[in-house]
Amino acid sequence: MRRRDSLAAALLALGLPSAAARGAEGEDPVRRGRPLRFPRDHGAHLGAAIEWWYITGDLREPGGRRHGFQITFFRSRTGLAADLDSRFAARHLLFAHAALTDLGAQAHLHAQRIARWSGDEASRLARASLRDTDLLLGGWTLQRLDVDGGSLYRTRFGSAPGGSGPQDFELQLELRATQPLLLQGDAGFSRKGPDEAQASHYLSEPQLAVQGTLRRAVQSLPVSGRAWLDHEWSDQLMHPEAVGWDWIGMNLDDGAALTAFRLRRADGSSLWAGGSWRSATGAIQVFEPGDVRFTPGRNWASPASGARYPLQWTVDTPSGRFEVRALLDAQELDSRGSTGTVYWEGLSDLYDTQQRRVGSGYLEMTGYAGRLRLGG
Repeated sequence: MRRRDSLAAALLALGLPSAAARGAEGEDPVRRGRPLRFPRDHGAHLGAAIEWWYITGDLREPGGRRHGFQITFFRSRTGLAADLDSRFAARHLLFAHAALTDLGAQAHLHAQRIARWSGDEASRLARASLRDTDLLLGGWTLQRLDVDGGSLYRTRFGSAPGGSGPQDFELQLELRATQPLLLQGDAGFSRKGPDEAQASHYLSEPQLAVQGTLRRAVQSLPVSGRAWLDHEWSDQLMHPEAVGWDWIGMNLDDGAALTAFRLRRADGSSLWAGGSWRSATGAIQVFEPGDVRFTPGRNWASPASGARYPLQWTVDTPSGRFEVRALLDAQELDSRGSTGTVYWEGLSDLYDTQQRRVGSGYLEMTGYAGRLRLGG
């Protein structure tokens, strides 16, 4: 991973804010009943305090070797005045995390990027479009296109472009929607706490069909599989009592999709919970806070941070009881060089009550190495 001082040195002044960007900073806030419009709401929402586009997936090489991947682009508003017309006015921070889990090698590789951004969509080094998903940061990209009425995402990211060392990796992927967009919560308004203000607008694209290329050192191989995309933006994500969350996004083998999450207090108790189930036929069930229960099982202690993470969970939902099992213990990410936090996020399998594997996806756990904070 790049040294944190090199990340700090990558903070660049990136252009003047456009009139559209300044106007977007005063846009309709996160609220229940806000109508979502597409493709505009696939793009950035500069009025929201924090926003992210998050993709995780389960890939296989032609010989069957299995990999997990994660790429997340974040945008965080700094609070500088929108009318401050200066190319050095960092109204937003853009930062990104990428990770590759190689199950064959029992290895977890990760990298991060960060830059400050004025809000100008035309910036050449780092930017986020207000019209659709179109992100650029330190050579990493994520773009959405409309193809046959659905989404086609293209992304490229890795540890070092053209690098040939044993820790270097790069992924170039196309991710095609196989199902309609899933609006989480109440038509895309997703509560995250006991107060209505603790909420996000939350969009998901489960069951994305993935094709692409994985490069490890000097070797490139085709890969294919399934992925999951989340896009969220929020003004106040966590209640003061919350220290972090536990979250799963699981693509089931039959085409169903399971989302479940809980916001967690320091003593491990649940402050809030939610999620959804979309069946293979498209029927959607939204979970209420009392509907979801996370029960921890096996723990793993990180030798790097000292944090203890439950790597096996029983998750009870109205759609059934499931067991989540991490496929590699050491999938912790140290992102103190960008978001300022340490968290665990990794490829996991999903089992039913008969101990049959029924799907796979990602488990994310934050707040175990200290209270979660997002920002530069």
